[in-house]
Amino acid sequence: MTLSDLEQLPMLRRLTPEPPAPRPVESVFCCDLLSLAMSRARAGCAWVTVMANLNTVAVATLTDAACLVFAEGITPPEGCVTKAAEEGIAVYTSSLPVYETARAIDGGRL
Repeated sequence: MTLSDLEQLPMLRRLTPEPPAPRPVESVFCCDLLSLAMSRARAGCAWVTVMANLNTVAVATLTDAACLVFAEGITPPEGCVTKAAEEGIAVYTSSLPVYETARAIDGGRL
């Protein structure tokens, strides 16, 4: 799956202003504890979380996540989206809970 494929999922809405660069999504990672995400999120992952702040963007940058997906209808502050865009990280929001969002991204194969 690529970020372009992710854009086709009906429950996701892109928040970053520009379409994402063509990048593969290698895995799905679900975590709300930033210190754990720093050590466990893999490069190229779609990170599904409800933690919507600048520290989340910093960890996504550090771990080279392909994108951030804020579940539960969470909309991060505009500064968070702006910083993610500057770092080349696509940001999405989903109305679904974390687990259901992750399953949809993975095509239900979890």
